[in-house]
Amino acid sequence: MKAFQFVEWQRPGELREVPIPEPGPGEVLIKVGGAGACHSDLHLLEAPAGPMALPFTLGHENAGWVEEMGSGTTGFARGDAVVVYGPWGCGLCMNCRRGMENYCQTPGRPSPGGLGGNDGGMAEYLLVPSTRFLIPLGDLDPRDAAPLTDAGLTSYHAVKRSAHLLGPGSTAVVIGAGGLGQMAIQVLRALCDATTVVAVDTSADKLEIATSMGADVALVSGEDAVRRIRDITGGLGAELVLDLVGIAPTLAMAAEVSRVLGHLTIVGLGNASLPVSFHGPALECSVAAPFWGSIPELIEVISLARSGKIEMKVEHFSLDQAAHAYELLHHGKIRGRAVITPHG
Repeated sequence: MKAFQFVEWQRPGELREVPIPEPGPGEVLIKVGGAGACHSDLHLLEAPAGPMALPFTLGHENAGWVEEMGSGTTGFARGDAVVVYGPWGCGLCMNCRRGMENYCQTPGRPSPGGLGGNDGGMAEYLLVPSTRFLIPLGDLDPRDAAPLTDAGLTSYHAVKRSAHLLGPGSTAVVIGAGGLGQMAIQVLRALCDATTVVAVDTSADKLEIATSMGADVALVSGEDAVRRIRDITGGLGAELVLDLVGIAPTLAMAAEVSRVLGHLTIVGLGNASLPVSFHGPALECSVAAPFWGSIPELIEVISLARSGKIEMKVEHFSLDQAAHAYELLHHGKIRGRAVITPHG
């Protein structure tokens, strides 16, 4: 089968021919409908050499149909539409038992498929190690639903942990209106409709999309945006600031517009650092960098999508076009989420 693989550090991925995996006991083979292309992949491809073994197949946002189940595997049937939960934990530690496999505590935990050395879904078929990582999709199309497993889940988790702050009169600032930011705006509308949602980005096109998805205010990034947010919040700052970018200018803005007793949440992997001291961010403002989300939260994300309350804006690419999709992503030319569709 064809697979788009990470072959060499600081080099683009390559389309290669690899064997179709065979599911062992407890495992499931998925016929891939869609695999999302994420900025995390770019950070990985462009990084200096790391500890993981190459090559492996990219793609950690995956959805498709059950193709074959290994011996002793139950709960699904061939043809069932599913999404694949991405962070594969040990399944046995306290966090995993709670469904929080994104925070598995076991040393040497399994690597997520498509990110840490295990093969991901940018191939015709994907081997999933357990049915506990599969969530039924119902009538959702796997080609459109794949990004819900990361862009959707990550945004949902980041918003949900701060939802108690976002009552009437509150403000949430979303810095970065790409795929993650667009989903965060929709989640804020779904969970915290009383809050004022402010979207900030450098792209007028993305700000237009942000407004169509529920942002109350759309601002071009810069000092004017900081002043506007100060005006909107009566000079107090926002209860929640989500930085979906994570570079120095966005982190600096996030600190400037944060509120006393608020939450500043860093989601983007821009590799910059946020200085934290007594003088900033705002007093007793909690700073956190969450990672992905839990299995129960992914079930909730799928429920929101099935009810039409959230929808990922996607652009489809064939497996042969995967390299082109990453090139467009690198240059900021994907308006939502790029999804590779190995079976059309």
